[in-house]
Amino acid sequence: MILPLFKLGTLALRTLCKPIGNRIKKEAGFHPKFRQTIINIAQANHRLTTNLQRRIYSRATNVEIRPLNEEKAVQVAADLLGELFLFTVAGGLIVFEVQRNSRSEARKEEFRKQILEVLRARDAELAGEIEQLKQRMAALELHSVFRFRHSKVSDDKTK
Repeated sequence: MILPLFKLGTLALRTLCKPIGNRIKKEAGFHPKFRQTIINIAQANHRLTTNLQRRIYSRATNVEIRPLNEEKAVQVAADLLGELFLFTVAGGLIVFEVQRNSRSEARKEEFRKQILEVLRARDAELAGEIEQLKQRMAALELHSVFRFRHSKVSDDKTK
């Protein structure tokens, strides 16, 4: 019962995160200090990706990279922040799911260990009972041999 509700809650959280990510994108460019910070992040990201692409395609990397204009930088950084938010939420949900599954597996393993311990105790108990039965059987055989000899000796005397 809990598993379907948990999965449904996870799906609802992911669905709710998309509008939050879009809101982050929209609001990112309005605050002056934050705007300058995300512009710097976008410019650094632009330089990094351009250099990587140039190296991958074996082009010159010592050429000056033109910076993005402010609006383009804000848009790129806002998209990056929105995607980062969604990725962080999804990653957190994955980590939570893995931990929940590992706890479930640990409980199952503990239950298996308890069952195995009960079976081992029962096995030892049955082995003890078998040993007692063997001793009783040996004692009965010994007793019946003596009784057989005693009755044979009695029969010989009466003849």
